[in-house]
Amino acid sequence: MTTRFSNPSGTRAAFGRLFAALLVLTVSFVLTACGAFGPTWNEGKSTVKTTVRSTRDYINPVPKIDVNRYSWDNPNQEKLALLFSPVDAKVSELMRYVTSQDFRPNDAWMSYLTMRFPWIDGVLIADANGDILERRPPVPVKRFSEPLIFESIWRDTLVKTVVDYTALGPEVYFGMPNFEATEFVGLHVVSFDPRVLFTFCPQPEELVIVDPYAHKLWTGTANISPASEALTAIAWDKLLLEQSHGTVEAGGKQFTWLARYIGHDRFIYATESANATFQDKGLQLIPFFGSYK
Repeated sequence: MTTRFSNPSGTRAAFGRLFAALLVLTVSFVLTACGAFGPTWNEGKSTVKTTVRSTRDYINPVPKIDVNRYSWDNPNQEKLALLFSPVDAKVSELMRYVTSQDFRPNDAWMSYLTMRFPWIDGVLIADANGDILERRPPVPVKRFSEPLIFESIWRDTLVKTVVDYTALGPEVYFGMPNFEATEFVGLHVVSFDPRVLFTFCPQPEELVIVDPYAHKLWTGTANISPASEALTAIAWDKLLLEQSHGTVEAGGKQFTWLARYIGHDRFIYATESANATFQDKGLQLIPFFGSYK
């Protein structure tokens, strides 16, 4: 015979002790979890905010302007660049148009030329013997002071630039050979008074242009300083063999200069240096000048 004993009150007491122990463990876990998850939640929020911010800045960035990006270290080059750049831009545009074709221009081409560049004096078309076939205007303001001789080098696209010094002032002529297939049939030539270029300069009284071949000076004012006039005495042919820009002394003044092409040949833009005591620091890439010194 099996005898069973029962103690309901003892069972309830044991269950109460077990429940209390479980409650303590649960509270301890919750408290521990709050301490562990708290930083993780904050870090998670920070990561999400950073991701959203970087994504927003990537998709819709806040514009920033670096005002010093194109600053100049050389005040002399800066002064010359501001003076010559608008002038050179007009000459370069004209050169691109004139050299855009190597065949005899038609009426539409010449009409557009005079409309697009109203500051030029005219255009002429000549045959292979130098006889003028057409000219606009038919009667020029400046007549040739002497016959113009255009020279060309084999495989060069441009003919030699000619400057005619007339009683009414200088006239620059440059042009392109004309071909039919491979046969030379003549050339088209445009001309302009180089003094008109100073109308595009913000301070024309500060800029001079030197013809290094004829040793002549072009200016936008009637009053030419002795120092500027002294620029014509420099041996530019020798200097241009080694440099395309720099500084020179003339008439007791320092000038900053740059050689640029008008047609086939180089001419000199120059201005009195803004700071004659400034010293260049080694090799420097000059943004507007496009070469190393």
